[in-house]
Amino acid sequence: MIIAFLNQLPNSVAQGLIWGILAIGVYITYKLLDFADLSVDGSVATGAAAAVMCIIAGVPMWLALVIAFGAGMLAGLVTGLFHTLLGIPAILAGILTQLGLYSINIRIMGGKSNVAVSASKYDLLVTPQQMVVSIVILLIFVAAIIFCVYLFFGTEVGNSLRATGSNPNMARAQGINTSFNKVLGLALSNGLVALAGGLLAQYQGASDVKMGQGAIVIGLAAVIIGDVIFSKIFRNFALRLLSAVIGAILYYIAIAIVLRLGMSSTDLKLFSALVVALFLAVPHFRGVYLARRGVRIRA
Repeated sequence: MIIAFLNQLPNSVAQGLIWGILAIGVYITYKLLDFADLSVDGSVATGAAAAVMCIIAGVPMWLALVIAFGAGMLAGLVTGLFHTLLGIPAILAGILTQLGLYSINIRIMGGKSNVAVSASKYDLLVTPQQMVVSIVILLIFVAAIIFCVYLFFGTEVGNSLRATGSNPNMARAQGINTSFNKVLGLALSNGLVALAGGLLAQYQGASDVKMGQGAIVIGLAAVIIGDVIFSKIFRNFALRLLSAVIGAILYYIAIAIVLRLGMSSTDLKLFSALVVALFLAVPHFRGVYLARRGVRIRA
């Protein structure tokens, strides 16, 4: 069983790196904007559909990923406008966008629910057949994305976006357009999510209208796992983004372990929900423990 797990490990790392890009997008909304964005599940499939259809049409794969990123930004833009312009609550705005994207994704794929893109017919960036090369490419992707996001949030616009999520009332008092920042943050977040979807479709060899189901749970699991494990070690913003990627890798390694232990693949969503619940509860129980310990010390 150990040998089988070691053979599965590169696949878990590759998938973890892809979902780590999604986790960076989720980190922007969940941690920086304090925005519960549920449109992520739809944006993954949007990026996958856009990338696959572009590749089939003969578009270079790098340009297909740029288009996927742009399609995701449009999805985030819609969610942001629902929330800021129409006054729809954050959760409902994400749900509405996700619902609309289901139909849009089918239209992008020419009325089909899934479209295959074979590595034998098209030049793909990441494939299981070239695992080592794919992992190296994904590592470069992750490093470049973390570098770009780190630079962006070091600018005046990036700092104002972080201020919007930290204290919107104070940000408005300082003359910051919080509505614009929310829309910008959601667009950037969903762009990264869609980019991950484009890479995932190439890795899996197909885009599917349902491939994003549960993506927000996986993204949150990656962010929370990384935060719980590395929050005391990683203080720098770039390292915090890296912790989300590591959290995604650890999540997929855990998935590989539980599958090897005999868990049915149909139970993975239940496992994901339990993992998120467990790691969400860790800070609470840590706070309770420290509070009780402080009471005993004073006594």
